[in-house]
Amino acid sequence: MIRRPPRSTPKPSSAASDVYKRQMNASPVSSTTAGLAVAGCTGLAVFGPLVGLSPAWIALLVGGGLLGLTIDASQLEGMGGHLLAEALPGGKMRLRRVARQEAGHWLVAREEEMKVRRVLVGTRPCLEAGLRSNGATEFELPDQVRLPLEDLRRWSRVLQAGMVAETLLEGSARGGADDRALLGRIWGLSGQDVATAQREQRRARREVEQLLKKRLEDLDVIADRRLEGLDPELT
Repeated sequence: MIRRPPRSTPKPSSAASDVYKRQMNASPVSSTTAGLAVAGCTGLAVFGPLVGLSPAWIALLVGGGLLGLTIDASQLEGMGGHLLAEALPGGKMRLRRVARQEAGHWLVAREEEMKVRRVLVGTRPCLEAGLRSNGATEFELPDQVRLPLEDLRRWSRVLQAGMVAETLLEGSARGGADDRALLGRIWGLSGQDVATAQREQRRARREVEQLLKKRLEDLDVIADRRLEGLDPELT
């Protein structure tokens, strides 16, 4: 959910040594988070005295909550809640869906002989890499904007692999919006007509589904290795 700006697309001036990043989105510090914080403060102010909390304690708790929200927004890019959730018991299970999606990208990229720079699973490793996300897979950029049809097919398979893996293993895909958007922009830059782009993407998804249905056990092994911080390479 893979910074840079996080949703950047290949630019004409990009060289092969640059890195193409796709990420699984994570929730920002949004109006929802801010609304919950305000609701919590209001609740403390209204109901605190009713349960015996003194004004001093209410002020302390409200101030601490607002301070935490400020630090989260300024220092942790709004990812503090994710860090906390992942550090609590069961945090790895929370990341399993992310790991399975990244495993799909990695596995299909290897099948396509596309170089993967790194795979990150978890908010902490993503933040340490400068990425505002809880999962990311980084690829090398192609050295041209208008890709030949066969390369477009390869990118179509790799970018849709995460959604397919998540659907096969979890029953549905929550992530993948950025993958679809990036894939659409890559096809848009290619000069191919819309009908061809849609037909080839549907074909690529079918091919990925056929491949990953045969590799479900490998997907889970790769996901588990990334959850443990290990190299995804299968021995």
